[in-house]
Amino acid sequence: MAAFRAPAVYRRIHVPVSVGLRTVHPRKLAAVRREVAPGAVGSAWGPALSKVWEFIRSQPGLRTDGHNIFLYHHPSQPGAPLLCDFGVEVTRAFETAGEVYPVETQGGEAAVAVHRGPYDRMNEAHQAIREWIAANRRESAGHSWEIYGDPAPNPADTETTIIYLLK
Repeated sequence: MAAFRAPAVYRRIHVPVSVGLRTVHPRKLAAVRREVAPGAVGSAWGPALSKVWEFIRSQPGLRTDGHNIFLYHHPSQPGAPLLCDFGVEVTRAFETAGEVYPVETQGGEAAVAVHRGPYDRMNEAHQAIREWIAANRRESAGHSWEIYGDPAPNPADTETTIIYLLK
């Protein structure tokens, strides 16, 4: 009788995240703001974004091909709650309706990375940007955002652009 052999366990191949310097332009959003505890964005975005999409569906022409964009206002104290604007890119300004209000990302110089793969690994790209900022002796302006690409049938092909505005 042959000895039992467990199947080989395959390691995920770690692909380094490329970070670049780019000039970004403001983007108009329809958004709902939430104060979120560190690590709780994953459970907060769904209900907020549902309100945004409900509003957008009632406003013909407000959205054409814009993406979901999550805008983060970084706290000055480590571990403090994060202000998050869970939004959708829109074509024009509009009047606040209930919790949905107009907001705009800022323009300027930014550190940018593209995360390819499942959302639960996006922190790797955020960490790569933070390391790039430190290594290049730059300073964050206190705002970052994630631009969600169109979902792909294979989660490994999904792209999210992550942007940290620089001072």
